[in-house]
Amino acid sequence: MRRVRRLGVMGGTFDPIHYGHLVTAEEAWSQLHLDEVLFVPSGRPPHKKDRESLDPEYRYLMVAIATAENRHFQVSRVEIDRPGLSYTIDTIEELKKVYGTKTDIFFITGADAILEILTWKEPERILEECYLVAATRPGYDLDKLKKALPPRIRKRMDKDGRIIVLEIPSLSISSTDIRERVRTGRSIKYLVPEGIAEFIEKNGFYR
Repeated sequence: MRRVRRLGVMGGTFDPIHYGHLVTAEEAWSQLHLDEVLFVPSGRPPHKKDRESLDPEYRYLMVAIATAENRHFQVSRVEIDRPGLSYTIDTIEELKKVYGTKTDIFFITGADAILEILTWKEPERILEECYLVAATRPGYDLDKLKKALPPRIRKRMDKDGRIIVLEIPSLSISSTDIRERVRTGRSIKYLVPEGIAEFIEKNGFYR
């Protein structure tokens, strides 16, 4: 009997991708014994309407550059090639069709994003279709997370195990800070892979 495949899905704008994303994906792969982690750059993120994101093709290229040397990292165009806004539930359902029923999907996101779960499209269906991995900084107050979740969602965390909390180092790096550093002429060395820093510089992004 074929064993169930364990697929990590790392969704995000990746504008730009940085070491915080890569460390989170690597830790999830290691701690959750995943077969691979699939990075899914968003096409048109519904929650980022207040800011113009970099063109999806450029963001996809940066993710491809940053993950190229890691054999258990892959990059998907599923959201970039799909028309309309990029919703998590649509992506999960599409990936289930591609990978089949013998695959468990672990959707990796930040603990703060879990707090916004009720604002996502069809949040309870997401919990039916995949596990949610809440990446946190060491020392994060888990009680704060639990208390902020509505009872029916908290139950999925405590009893069903559909929400998994994962402590990750180096999560203080943010894409917002990196864009601001570039805009103001400050260094982003050691915050992003060297190839990403060169790609941003060469194309004049975030100036």
